Amino acid sequence: MPPTLIPEQLLPLAVPIGDLAPYHRNPRTGDIPSIAESLTANGQYRPVVVNKGTHTGRPNEILAGNHTVAAAQQLGWEQIAATWVDVDDDAAARIVIVDNRTNDLAGYDTALLAEVLSEIPDLTGTGYDRESVDRLLDDTSLPESLELTSDGAGTGAVAAVDFLQWGYLQWESKRVRITSEEVEALNAIYTKFVDDTNSDLGFGWHVLQQAYQEGELA
Repeated sequence: MPPTLIPEQLLPLAVPIGDLAPYHRNPRTGDIPSIAESLTANGQYRPVVVNKGTHTGRPNEILAGNHTVAAAQQLGWEQIAATWVDVDDDAAARIVIVDNRTNDLAGYDTALLAEVLSEIPDLTGTGYDRESVDRLLDDTSLPESLELTSDGAGTGAVAAVDFLQWGYLQWESKRVRITSEEVEALNAIYTKFVDDTNSDLGFGWHVLQQAYQEGELA
């Protein structure tokens, strides 16, 4: 196993994977291929949690990180970084459940998540692909029109600024903000295109061709 996959800070915690046992009643199902992709791209960035088993009779039982260990085994890893507890059955079950449950209860600022993901050039190891990022962007509500602090010239809080009442052009994971005037112009082009063709199929290519032709004329 390449040593870089366990960072130097975690290497003192590394133990043989063959010495560990999965939790005997883990109710969680994990996406092992995605975890394996993350381990390959990012390495192990946090240790798994293992119960010594003095009070349960089940030595070296994994409480948190069962699917991480399974993914590491699938990749042929021989070691994994681990921290240790020594708890009874009730405490072990609570650790397993809360580790899973806190992930279930967590949420996202969808707009921020989409923004962060769209800025990452290579999504390998994130658990997302371009299609899922595009869906996030589609589901992200457009911002409301904004008002600026008054500058003393009759603008700002007393009047919404037109160029902040925006729309978007989007393709793949790129999303470009456009002004209200640009939205109106696109709507006019779109309406005429649909009236002429009885369909919106090929509208994007129509806009690209128009821009190209205008560029040639310029």
